[in-house]
Amino acid sequence: MGEEILKVHGSGNTFYLIDGENGSHNWVELTKWLCQPQHDGGADGLLVVLPSEHADARMRVINADGSEASMCGNGLRCVARYVLNNLNKEEAVIETMKANLKVKKDGELAEGIEAFSVEIAPVLFNLSSLPMVYHDETKLINQKLPELSMDINFTAVAVPNPHLIAMVTKSYIENTTHQQELAQMLNGKNAYTPDGVNVSYVLPLSHNEIFVRTYERGVGFTNACGTAMTASSLVATLLNLVDEEVVTVYNPGGFVKCLIKHTEEHTALSLIGNATYLKKARLHKKETSYSMTDSIDLGEQALYELQMQKIHERIK
Repeated sequence: MGEEILKVHGSGNTFYLIDGENGSHNWVELTKWLCQPQHDGGADGLLVVLPSEHADARMRVINADGSEASMCGNGLRCVARYVLNNLNKEEAVIETMKANLKVKKDGELAEGIEAFSVEIAPVLFNLSSLPMVYHDETKLINQKLPELSMDINFTAVAVPNPHLIAMVTKSYIENTTHQQELAQMLNGKNAYTPDGVNVSYVLPLSHNEIFVRTYERGVGFTNACGTAMTASSLVATLLNLVDEEVVTVYNPGGFVKCLIKHTEEHTALSLIGNATYLKKARLHKKETSYSMTDSIDLGEQALYELQMQKIHERIK
């Protein structure tokens, strides 16, 4: 009969989601199979929902290449919807690799699109937290790195996934070449980021809006990366490029809102956005091979695309 598996997305960042409580899969092998484009279009990764001794549930995130992420903001919203609906709760706590994070239902992102808010933590600026090595520096905040670019300043932060954030001009958004070449170098064998790093180019749009495009380690360019959008909002706040606590972040897949509360003593971050269910299907395993049957379109994507079209017309 097989197991139920969902295809979901947060701001265009697409995943398969499976309840792993009774599963005996090799998650890496399954993820690599699911994420191939020939299997219903593929995905950016697999979200595995598991029992937790310390929280309402535990989330594992396996990237398309089989590597495991310590956190995923867009994926966490999808897991939040799944767990909250199953428990019939408005709020819950989800265990991730490095922190137990609060999640909750949070009204509507746009007309007819339910929003979920998820905590993003911890926030670490020490380069050793990413890890990243750059000469004798312990932190990098809005700093020029000549080996990477002669005219872009970079900020490094872990939330807890490692991010290198650059505020750029529109030309760097329109032409992806520089970002792609830099990100591929930093995610290959290099002297700076031994475990790779997510690289985001950010274009400030107004006093409370930014655009973010992310090259995600283990994936490549994505429609959106939740921790990258949150980290980018934090950096824009630190550099006084935005001046409100709630920052609207546009991306190739849609938009989210980031709540940024930052003082010298404490930083609290929340990511607010959709958790859209695309399809459900039955997953079958026979020896070392997989198959999916009974795929059903859940009808939510058409409404999402309609609302996102309105949003993107707003920022053209």
